Amino acid sequence: MNQAAQVYWNEFWKDHDHHDHPQSVSAWQFGEDPDYLAQLVIDGIKTATCSGYIFYKLENESLPTTEDYGIILNSYNKPVAIIKTVEVTLTPMNEVTEEFAIAEGEGDRTYQYWWKAHETFFRSELNAIGREFTEDMLLVCERFELVDVKNM
Repeated sequence: MNQAAQVYWNEFWKDHDHHDHPQSVSAWQFGEDPDYLAQLVIDGIKTATCSGYIFYKLENESLPTTEDYGIILNSYNKPVAIIKTVEVTLTPMNEVTEEFAIAEGEGDRTYQYWWKAHETFFRSELNAIGREFTEDMLLVCERFELVDVKNM
């Protein structure tokens, strides 16, 4: 985590109950257009995200939990918001609900947009590691809530 994100995290917890202060937090950018996606989170439009389960396995990364907080970074790696994961499910891509797809908040907010964008993305990412896309690939689907927006 960069210094700006760490300072933001520490300042946030100064004003909150320290008994609930998580021991760790991660900071990241959303997708290929971090500023746009971060703004969707701030505006309350984007309340969900997903990633391929295979990438967690290959990178030996722990799956998210409902104890997780995240610091959302903009395209300049500056913190803009804090979110808390409220639900995590493992779901085959072809079983993701329309409601979840819409909660991701991107594009025209339709299931068709979500499917096309995610299929394109996952095909590319999987191809880069010599794997094939399948419509039933397992996804880690997360729902989150906005906890704080950084004053700019």
